[in-house]
Amino acid sequence: MDKHRCGWCVGDTLYEAYHDEEWGVPVKDDATLFEFLILETFQAGLSWITVLRKRENFRKAFDHFDYKKIANYDQSKINMLLQDPGIIRNKLKVNATVSNAKAFMEIQKEFSSFSKYIWGFVDNEPIKNEWANYKNAPATTALSDTISKDLKKRGFKFVGSTVIYAHMQATGMVNDHEVNCFRYHEV
Repeated sequence: MDKHRCGWCVGDTLYEAYHDEEWGVPVKDDATLFEFLILETFQAGLSWITVLRKRENFRKAFDHFDYKKIANYDQSKINMLLQDPGIIRNKLKVNATVSNAKAFMEIQKEFSSFSKYIWGFVDNEPIKNEWANYKNAPATTALSDTISKDLKKRGFKFVGSTVIYAHMQATGMVNDHEVNCFRYHEV
């Protein structure tokens, strides 16, 4: 018998693997948190599967999401990225990635890690929701509004409340697996 998964991923093997192995798993590692944050910013206005299909290309193009390297990208590197057909070539999002890397490191200086900063919003414990259907989960919450505003105040771009809530879901700050999904109790 097949395991029950959240409805949003069913039918695409890449989506199902991402759902089964990563989505909703609590992430405390700064490098992984940065990767998800950047991927979520590129996803703004698009579907997550579009970004997921280009994830490996993003990793290669952006030095495996090494924020220290990205913070030092110059205009020639940015121009190179804008010519890369393997990624989403949005000038504003590419430029935002560079400024977000710089802002990310400023948060690390202040809080000793980005993880301490971001997980502090949920007292280091995932919020566990109880959705019967993924369509009932919100796109934003008062908490994602708060985090979004704070990140923007700190210089981040493309971090609206919807992007932040998706980041919270992806990195396990909130468990929005459907209650009958096999991953609900595992993460």
